[in-house]
Amino acid sequence: MPHLKFTRRIAVGSALAATEFMSRNFYILAGTLVFFAVISAGMSLMPSSFQPGLPANGSLWRTVTLFLMVAGLAAALIGVMSHLFEQVERRGEEARRRGRRGEKH
Repeated sequence: MPHLKFTRRIAVGSALAATEFMSRNFYILAGTLVFFAVISAGMSLMPSSFQPGLPANGSLWRTVTLFLMVAGLAAALIGVMSHLFEQVERRGEEARRRGRRGEKH
């Protein structure tokens, strides 16, 4: 059995690659929070006989819905802003590389 030698390489721009998918994580978090907000909104419309052992107070479910929806919207805003800044950083890096090579566009 031959011995396989693995070499480790450090990727150029690995710090940028590490933050590249950060906005995707915020989008997933926002979607999850909004999904649970919709479920809790549905729970506020159900009669208390369908919810044994759960809080039957509709205002409590509406409050939870409000907090989850606000948190989901905040996560979506953070995702959009981080994606925007990642794109600006990537385009700035490309422009610097082109500037070093002497290209115009």
